[in-house]
Amino acid sequence: MTDMHWVGRAGQAGRAGRSGGSGGPGESGESRGSGGSGGSGGSPRAQSVRTAVGPVRVAFAALLAALVGAGLQAGPRAAEQQPPPQSPLQRLHASIERTTKSVNATWGIYVKSLEGGEEIAIDADRQMETMSTIKIPLMIEAFEQIKAGKFKLTDKYTFAQADSQPGTGTIQRLDPGAVMTVKDLITMMIIVSDNTATEVLYRMVGGPDAVNARMQAMGLQKTRAMNVPSKWFPQLRAAATTEQFYRDGKYPFGWSTPREMGRLLEMMERGTLVDKSSSDLMVSIMRGQLYRTRIPRYVTGYTIPHKTGDFLPYVGDDVGMLEAPGRTIVISIFTGNHFGSGEMLENAIGLVTRDVADFFAYRR
Repeated sequence: MTDMHWVGRAGQAGRAGRSGGSGGPGESGESRGSGGSGGSGGSPRAQSVRTAVGPVRVAFAALLAALVGAGLQAGPRAAEQQPPPQSPLQRLHASIERTTKSVNATWGIYVKSLEGGEEIAIDADRQMETMSTIKIPLMIEAFEQIKAGKFKLTDKYTFAQADSQPGTGTIQRLDPGAVMTVKDLITMMIIVSDNTATEVLYRMVGGPDAVNARMQAMGLQKTRAMNVPSKWFPQLRAAATTEQFYRDGKYPFGWSTPREMGRLLEMMERGTLVDKSSSDLMVSIMRGQLYRTRIPRYVTGYTIPHKTGDFLPYVGDDVGMLEAPGRTIVISIFTGNHFGSGEMLENAIGLVTRDVADFFAYRR
């Protein structure tokens, strides 16, 4: 209140000097100096306020300018640091990876749309245990030799007890003397993974070496048949435990990669594997697959020719195609080093396939 009252008196003095007209330059200057705002005079207290406010204003302006400048510089950098939006295919890839991480196993996955060419590859070039998916290369070699005239699909085989092999399949339960064709053997080897049929077909084509030579000639350097059933099963029985047998890794049934197996399936679907009629027949046989707890587990709206490979809980493989009008998707899933629940592993494979099937179905 004191400061305001002083300003009022100063203003009155200034007005008196101006209205009286008798004041000389000295007087009017004094009045203006006392109460006006343009002079250099004024109370010491007002001068101190102005002296304090000036630097504060300058400092505030400098701070504001610095903040604005920093914001302009940080703006582009912040924008650069934000990840770009994911494409639909990248989101599918991320979803598949989340599923694989939910199960403690080694995974290899290859997916390809034959119409659009889109691919997903997760460790797709890792060489892994095939188990019975190696029977696809054996089937291919059989058809190559049939094409070459070495034997025919209609040739007969008579079951002998010495050929009987344990594990999957039904021929081992037939009476000796049962007669079947080569086509029957191939079909049983694929749709129920019959090990007796596998043993006989390996013998007919010349063993794993013939299969491996064919794969090498096709440029599939990592696909190899390693053991026939009559050699693999005795080694398994001789091991202290099945887990130790698997961990030792001395007797693989076969090796391949998800991508190389996927390449065989793509050629089969395109009709370029062996020849068109052989490709079509191989796909037709695979459509009859009876084991449906992995790739087909949650999928509807597709025909699914496929082939499984088992040594649960350690290995669970499934490779095949999702077929629908206007679209075909190759899917090749290998797993290994799994020591938990086989059911959980199969479920995860089913979830991966469901994501793939839904993605390509909804994109149309």
